[in-house]
Amino acid sequence: MTENELSYRIIGSALELHRKIGPGLLESAYENALAFDLRKAGFDVQQQVPMPFLYKEVKMDVGYRIDLWVNNKVIIEIKSVENLAPVHFSQLLTYLKLSGLKLGLLMNFNTKSLKEGIHRIVNDL
Repeated sequence: MTENELSYRIIGSALELHRKIGPGLLESAYENALAFDLRKAGFDVQQQVPMPFLYKEVKMDVGYRIDLWVNNKVIIEIKSVENLAPVHFSQLLTYLKLSGLKLGLLMNFNTKSLKEGIHRIVNDL
């Protein structure tokens, strides 16, 4: 399954989740619910994956964590905030660069319609 096909399925699951429970919960609630749904659909989902920072060939574990990593292909960064800030987009792009992956999804569940809160971020490698 390509990254695009995978992201299409992930977005479908996220939209269904948001329709059922709506906005207003903590990020951890959305993360766990989405991970549950994706696993139930047969995907390999890792949660809170440590993302070390490599600086001058020294690996530093500085506490960065990827919310969801699906099929070792797509990173999902989950937010539940009033408005996404530029730093949220930069954070996901940095995770993509550090991991060597191409596609990430930034999802803000604190929106009336989740379609407004989903952003695809592509790492040009």
